[in-house]
Amino acid sequence: MRKKNRKHTEVYSRLFMAHTVSGCSLALTFIIMLLLVKAKIDVCKRGDVTVQPSHVVSLGSAVNISCSLKPKQGYLPSSSLNKLILYKFDRRICVQHGHSLSFQVTGLPLGTTLFVCKLAYRSRKEIRICGAEISVGVVPEQPRNLSCIQKGEHGTVTCTWDRGRDTHLYTAYTLQLDGPKNLTWQKQCNDHYCDHLDLGINLTPESLESSYTVKVTAINSLGSASSFPSSFTLLDIVRPLPPWDVRIKFVNASVNRCTLLWSDEGLVLLNRLRYRPINSRSWNMVNATNAKGRYDLLDLKPFTEYEFQISSKLHLYKGSWSDWSESLRIQTPEEEPIGMLDVWYMRQHIDHNRQQISLFWKNLSLSEARGKILHYQVTLQEVAGGEITLQNITEDTSWTWVIPRTGTWAVAVSAANSKGSSLPTRINITDLCGAELLAPQQVFAKSEGMDKLMVMWTPPEKAAAAVQKYVVEWRELHPGGGMQPPLGWLWSPPYRLSALISENIKPDICYEIRVHALAGNQGGCNSTRGNSQHKAPLSGPHINAISEEKGSVLISWDEIPAREQMGCILHYRIYWKERDSNSQPQFCEIPYRLSPNSHPIDSLQPRVTYVLWMTALTAAGESPQGNEREFCLQGKANWSTFVAPSIFMAVIMVGILSMRCFRQKVFVLLLALRPQWCSKEIPDPANSTWAKKYPIVEEKTQLALDRLLTDWATPEEPEPLVINEVLCRVTPVFRPPHHPSWSEKGQGVQGHYTSEEDTEYSASSPPPPRALTAETGQGVDLYKVLGSKGPDSKPGNPASPLTILPVDYLPTHEGYLPSNMNYLPSHEAPITDPLEELPQHISLSIFPSSSLRPLTFSCGEKLTLDQLKMGCGSLML
Repeated sequence: MRKKNRKHTEVYSRLFMAHTVSGCSLALTFIIMLLLVKAKIDVCKRGDVTVQPSHVVSLGSAVNISCSLKPKQGYLPSSSLNKLILYKFDRRICVQHGHSLSFQVTGLPLGTTLFVCKLAYRSRKEIRICGAEISVGVVPEQPRNLSCIQKGEHGTVTCTWDRGRDTHLYTAYTLQLDGPKNLTWQKQCNDHYCDHLDLGINLTPESLESSYTVKVTAINSLGSASSFPSSFTLLDIVRPLPPWDVRIKFVNASVNRCTLLWSDEGLVLLNRLRYRPINSRSWNMVNATNAKGRYDLLDLKPFTEYEFQISSKLHLYKGSWSDWSESLRIQTPEEEPIGMLDVWYMRQHIDHNRQQISLFWKNLSLSEARGKILHYQVTLQEVAGGEITLQNITEDTSWTWVIPRTGTWAVAVSAANSKGSSLPTRINITDLCGAELLAPQQVFAKSEGMDKLMVMWTPPEKAAAAVQKYVVEWRELHPGGGMQPPLGWLWSPPYRLSALISENIKPDICYEIRVHALAGNQGGCNSTRGNSQHKAPLSGPHINAISEEKGSVLISWDEIPAREQMGCILHYRIYWKERDSNSQPQFCEIPYRLSPNSHPIDSLQPRVTYVLWMTALTAAGESPQGNEREFCLQGKANWSTFVAPSIFMAVIMVGILSMRCFRQKVFVLLLALRPQWCSKEIPDPANSTWAKKYPIVEEKTQLALDRLLTDWATPEEPEPLVINEVLCRVTPVFRPPHHPSWSEKGQGVQGHYTSEEDTEYSASSPPPPRALTAETGQGVDLYKVLGSKGPDSKPGNPASPLTILPVDYLPTHEGYLPSNMNYLPSHEAPITDPLEELPQHISLSIFPSSSLRPLTFSCGEKLTLDQLKMGCGSLML
């Protein structure tokens, strides 16, 4: 009994606890609802805002808004002191004094608009009384384009429609499906933008021909609208799932037999396939009926990557296609290459016996290679011998070899992959530029955009009909780095005289372009330069050396780096000016040439320091100046500039002086221009006091020195002295100089020579004893031969002796005195030939001796000093 009581007690306790928990939950819910209501009441505790006719109106409707205060909620009992303000959002639209306010609003926009009523007293803050929201919308439009679909045999029915324009109000859509046997399925969509709905039911394949009807209804506060009913069967709405497990099989690893495999649903009757190469945008389409997941493709290309997709359908005419399957990408097997390589070559002479052959070829296209090219086979042979000289295999697209310059050579190049080799391309090695008559004319290039060049030319003048084809080749003129730039070329038929090149063309790069005209085994070429875009060079040439060569200066420089040339260089400029000079520099402009990078300058003056620099010019402008170098030309002046005029003047002078009249006038002019000391008149020796006092002595009489010293200064007019002609024979006009006598004596005696015409023999007066005789072999100077009549002398006596006085005369204020008294002859001293002691005169005259007329006079056998006047320039009577 006790155990039973305990059990009942536990049961009651549990029931009591359950009722207690349930009661607490209800109480809590009630408290929450009470708080919410109280909160709502507290929001509008001072007054109310009412809207007429409704809080939801259609577009274009007018709305009346009223705001009123509750009793005892104003600031003062007087209503005139209470000011009510109506706001539309944050903008005032109405102000009114009193306990209430009423205002009509029109032209509200679609959507929700908020109105707030506030209370204000004088300058105190505005207090919110209450507010209201007004929603403006439209009636729902009738849903259109209602359609349903079931994905796969086991999927659910999903319907979609066009809901029309937006109502701007909350709108509910209800989808209803009616089937056979009065079956109805209905589902509502609460989404504001609802345009599709999944009913969540599956239509089984057992009723493929059963008919179903579906419609959708839209409802909001302003009204409702329903779509037209739509009827369908299961075959109409079922969309098969996309095929899966797509794969491909190549029979015998050949592209000629390819089978595409996939998996599909059981009810599928029709398939469609599409495939394309990866680099193509268009698809190849194929339809297959009852394929059962298998189809053979026969038009695939070898060694090409393809993309495959498959779609399915349950019926030929009803239903819809499934989505495309996931793409299958696969590369087809290789096949033997087709086509032939495009081969070109270059020749370069090494020496008299050898030449270097460089072969170039382009890669086959994918459709021609039909696989991965493993290597290229090059065969070289001499045409005359017919035997293969060399076979080589390379993976590169170029090949270089050295062969003899004699004979005719041919090469063949073919490409090979894993399945075989292509047909060889054969070409004969000829001199591509050997025939000048085949050289194209007027080759030039112009830009056709950032990466294109148009090359144009005219055919050869005399051999245009013989041209079989043209080849245009191009290469970067100055590549960057040590690698050789790629060579590009293209072929052109003989009737086309232009070519657009776009392969490996970059802006701001200069290209060397050559056009070849080929005719059989001969060829002619012509070249030009071009660039697709150009700018002024970024830097100037670098002068690396300045040297002196044959009076000129040779400037050598380094090329501007290829990436800094910014196009084709047209000219170089060499500037120079004197160091520390503010004058404008001089410059010379040099046309661009490939080599050598040097140029001579002839206009620099020797022993002047110059500053030199260089710039480069393209069609866009001039570069900044390069490095500066100082140089001073140390060589001698260019004597050729003086030698030529000197020879010319000498020839003219000889021609002029060869005429006697001009020669005499020149001689007179030279006499007029001689120095004053040479033209000073010499006093007459006849007036010398010494000559008067000094008696004429016999041949052996000695003149005492003391008597000479006492008598020579007597200031009396001397008697005329008699000078006998003692010139015994004709003396030569020009005598060799007697340098020892002149230098030893050191006397300032002026020598005088007589020509053959000036020398005479005295027939009546033989030479006296001890006088100068013909044996001396020399003429006598008139200054050295002086005589005076003795007491016994008579004019008629031809045997009167004449004493020879070898005395040097020096002018004084009294007359002429001997400069060396010890030189006077004595009785003991033998009389030597005075001419041996006289300095010999060296004649530098360019006139012949015949130009000086002989001394002609008639004085008998005696010549007195008063009849003789002598100067340093002439002898006159």
